[in-house]
Amino acid sequence: MNQPYFIVVLAHSLHGRIRRFHIDQKVVVLVLGLALLGCFSVLGFVSSYLRMAWKVANYNALRDEASILRSRYKKLQTEANQTNDQLAKLTILASEVSMAYGIKRVEPAALGTEPSASTPVASKLIPSYHESLQEYDTLRLASMFGVSRNYARRWFTNVIPSLWPVEGRLMSYYGQRSDPLNGGDAFHSGLDISVPMGTQVRASADGIVMSAGFDGGYGRLIVVDHGGGLRTYYAHLSRIDVIPGMEVRRGQVIAASGASGRVTGPHLHYEVRRNGFPLNPRLYMTTSLLSVSGTKSNRDLGL
Repeated sequence: MNQPYFIVVLAHSLHGRIRRFHIDQKVVVLVLGLALLGCFSVLGFVSSYLRMAWKVANYNALRDEASILRSRYKKLQTEANQTNDQLAKLTILASEVSMAYGIKRVEPAALGTEPSASTPVASKLIPSYHESLQEYDTLRLASMFGVSRNYARRWFTNVIPSLWPVEGRLMSYYGQRSDPLNGGDAFHSGLDISVPMGTQVRASADGIVMSAGFDGGYGRLIVVDHGGGLRTYYAHLSRIDVIPGMEVRRGQVIAASGASGRVTGPHLHYEVRRNGFPLNPRLYMTTSLLSVSGTKSNRDLGL
């Protein structure tokens, strides 16, 4: 049986020679199929190249935008750190003045009137909102446990971690920051206070030592429970002077600062947690060690 085929005739324009070529139909179909497949392959390569070029362009744009945002974030973080540092210094100064005089003065503008020279001094001094709440809590505590108001006030004051554990410069704040070891963004659950190696670390409030020992990245760590779900953490210590279950007093030396654990240099990492959740310690730290040592003896500090 004859196979179907195509005849291709070629004629030369000068010589007039005619040549016939017999091409099998299968060969023609195969050539056309290969040509069609080649066209699809070329189209696929071109579309892949265009898609890759589009993705690279988008990636470059996003990278430039991320770089700009990162530089803005670092600038804002620097400004925020400077502002927080200034606020901490002003807080310490205000606390020292308040403790020295035992009062908190409200500016006349806040009262709405300008006091005259004949106005009694007592009328120019009113308790702040924070003092009023604390006085309310003191009265409630005294009525609940049947103790005197002075005892309740002293108890309520001593279990709030308001004392700075060390005197030093704040080198890292609570919140988002750039990790000093790997450079990535990370949440910092406390404050880093720069102090020399071996600086005495004091309890920021009365409490019970829950744990004292080595704890991974914290290094040598002390956790003090102050009741009501409130606990303080003292990390990267070089020496621990307390044991679990021990009762400590506000201002008592409990350890020495160091560089144990995951650190880049000697400092104290200090945290305040309520029911396991980290809080900003700056909300509580209103009393400096200098002001306390200037108003109390070593015996009052528990030294």
